[in-house]
Amino acid sequence: MFTRFLLAPLFLLSLAACSGLDIRENTDIANKGDGTGSFLTGKDEQGIVISDFGSAQSAGTSLPVNALLWRASLDIASFVPLKDVDTFGGSIITEWYSLPSRPDERIKISFFVLDRELRSDAIRVLVYVQQFDGSGWVDFGQDVEMALRLEELVLTRAREIRAATQVESDG
Repeated sequence: MFTRFLLAPLFLLSLAACSGLDIRENTDIANKGDGTGSFLTGKDEQGIVISDFGSAQSAGTSLPVNALLWRASLDIASFVPLKDVDTFGGSIITEWYSLPSRPDERIKISFFVLDRELRSDAIRVLVYVQQFDGSGWVDFGQDVEMALRLEELVLTRAREIRAATQVESDG
């Protein structure tokens, strides 16, 4: 009962705070066109269709990062189980993975697509290394050489995808 008396004034106060908003402006904008405007911002937002990710037609139009680099990063990262994929942030983080040639060492790879342009500085790869010391895994730093090789692989794969896309659209 006592909490009702505390919550009621807070509720009324929050309603009073909204009285200064001019919601007519947002509803006018949202009602234009086909009704796809956001009721929160009033902007005519079209949104993103999940089936468009990675398709040849959407290369560079629907992702906030370069679609070719994004798809190439996913292709290159596919040999390791993925832990976290953030399409809008442009990051792919893998699980820890032991290479068959080095069972006492494991790596974790992070791919970052940094731009909408297909450029060499639009992809950043970090490779973290841990070694097994007999009692557990110990951080060993980063493998810069492997990271650079993976960046080159991503760029090469992105160029291949772009070339295949151009061939499809020309033919």
